Amino acid sequence: MSRPREEILGEESGEDCHVIDLMGFSDEILLHILSYVPSTDLILNVKRTCRKLATLCLDKSLTHTVVLHKDYQVSKDKVKQLLKEIGKEILQLNMAGCYWLPSSTIDNVLRCKNLVKLNLSGCHLTSLRLSKMLSVLQNLRSLAIDVNPGFDASQLSSECKATLSRVLELKQTLYTPSYGVVPCCTSLEKLLLYFEILDRSREGFILSGQLMVGESNVPHYQNLRVFYARLAPGYVNQEVVRLYLAVLSDRTPENLHVFLISAPGSFAETGATKNLLDSMARNVCLDALQLPKSWLNGFSLLQHVKFNSPFYFSFSRCTLSGSYLVQKVINGGKDLKSLTSLNLSGCIHCLAPDSFFRKAEDDIDSSILESLVVSCCNLRHLNLSAAHHHSSENLGKHLCQLLARLKHLLSLALPVCSITGGAANADKPPMQSVTNMLPQGFGKKARVGVQTYPRSVEQGHAKPQSSVFWTLLESLLLLESLELVGSNFSSAMPRNEPAIRNSLPACSRAQHVGDAEVAAISQLTYLRNLTLAQLPNILTGSGLIRIGAQCQHLRTLSLANLGMMGKVVYLPAFMDMLKYCKHLRDLRLEQPYFSANAQFFQALSHCSSLQRLCIISRNGTLQSDAVMSFMASCLEVIMCHMFTGESLTACKNLQQSIVRRPKLRWEGWDPSEGDAVQAE
Repeated sequence: MSRPREEILGEESGEDCHVIDLMGFSDEILLHILSYVPSTDLILNVKRTCRKLATLCLDKSLTHTVVLHKDYQVSKDKVKQLLKEIGKEILQLNMAGCYWLPSSTIDNVLRCKNLVKLNLSGCHLTSLRLSKMLSVLQNLRSLAIDVNPGFDASQLSSECKATLSRVLELKQTLYTPSYGVVPCCTSLEKLLLYFEILDRSREGFILSGQLMVGESNVPHYQNLRVFYARLAPGYVNQEVVRLYLAVLSDRTPENLHVFLISAPGSFAETGATKNLLDSMARNVCLDALQLPKSWLNGFSLLQHVKFNSPFYFSFSRCTLSGSYLVQKVINGGKDLKSLTSLNLSGCIHCLAPDSFFRKAEDDIDSSILESLVVSCCNLRHLNLSAAHHHSSENLGKHLCQLLARLKHLLSLALPVCSITGGAANADKPPMQSVTNMLPQGFGKKARVGVQTYPRSVEQGHAKPQSSVFWTLLESLLLLESLELVGSNFSSAMPRNEPAIRNSLPACSRAQHVGDAEVAAISQLTYLRNLTLAQLPNILTGSGLIRIGAQCQHLRTLSLANLGMMGKVVYLPAFMDMLKYCKHLRDLRLEQPYFSANAQFFQALSHCSSLQRLCIISRNGTLQSDAVMSFMASCLEVIMCHMFTGESLTACKNLQQSIVRRPKLRWEGWDPSEGDAVQAE
């Protein structure tokens, strides 16, 4: 039986007791509060509480856009009921990544006849079901879908093709060689392509980049303004993207102003791609550019291409020199106030006057970086990782001091060795470090006494004198994403690069980055994403505690190869840090010899909002009972990957135990991948 609202809010016990009635707020305030409630809860629960909320929940500001992406609690029945009640009011529907919903759920989208924008990436969708749905959605202007094996464009009806002819924006993820629905989208202005085609089938057969039968129609690009292609590793993906680019090389759209191709590894130029780049240099004026490194290393394109008001540049892993960067790309500081994102990851010579006769450990030319900072003063995102950017002793010219001028930065990626002092400080032995007395690698380890660390935040590190990194972060208080990654770091399980079993040792200057520098990160109150990798001088991990206590907006945390490789000396402090991370959703931990024991999972249980967990530990161990207890306490977890040194039998038994738990739906798991358990 429901209680009266007065009893729920509290009873007045005296004249000085004031009860705050939520319904007493203005409609504008209530609508703002309700905008944070998931659509399914809003319509299926909140709407049924009282008449006023029932009216407010149907306000256009709340019903025009429905986002089910990452709403892992939504079910087929909830989606059906939601679309039944407000389907006619929805203008934008995002169901991206709802892989657990059966394909029949998509049929309910037919109720949303006024849809303008629809995202079904990651959903089960056949060509026949797509045809039936799009035949009804005549107002659709933006679409995102997957193209899976078996897709047949000839099954699309004339009504469906009529709808596609009016689509202006298309995002298409390809799992099979195909043009998908691109040839039907004759009015396209924005095309986003994601190539995820495997080189081999599940049966082991080698796949070809040739298009499927019935793919004789070619794309129409005459109105195209934005072209983006992201390739997963594999030669088939490269073959298929060349078919898309061949049409562009014949006739480059005059209105093209964004051209981005992200390709891992080597992606050789062909005659068609050279013709395309030459045509772009002659006929278009770009605002954003990203090309494979092999296409940029000749620099001929950058010498002739014209830019209007550029907002995004990516020259990842190309051999661009600092002199060329200043003279040709940023044009001596002219017209670059519009640039908001710059990716120079892996550009080892981008802060040096030239790329000839330069060693990786040589100091950068601070005047080049200063020109970059002055010219691109409105940068929001900057990536300087995967290179050795060593600063000299010039007063006020350290990399951190120059970057402190970029007050608008929201995300920053730096190599670990770039945040240390000058060469003079680098020659000194690390403070409080014992790593130089220990053997490196995975050999026999010397015994080391247990390191102590402050148990409270108040006892943490004070700002070291003349610490340029502390000064940098004091100036970037709005920073939301930070990456500190060793210049030579290579993950044991990379996404777009081949795995390297024997990674290179850390840069010598990185040996001077320890707990005090990590503690400096705690100044970033609005930090949401943090990555720390290959910091060999982490001794106690005390800086992590301060981060957990003071960075309460932290959502994603990735730690890899911290401290000594043979012993996880920072584990006690890390477990104390986890007790503060109430809002953490994603945790990735890559550390050899890591022991995922009961104490660790008990500390991890404090992260009540955790959704995804990944542990990668060569020669590591785990306790199955501790995993089960953790899964029972953290009910929001939908993915759990553990790659350790446990036996295959132990892995299978653990997975079976988790699968048998009630009220959980689990995906399939390939035991050959290691201790991987995927929860849905």
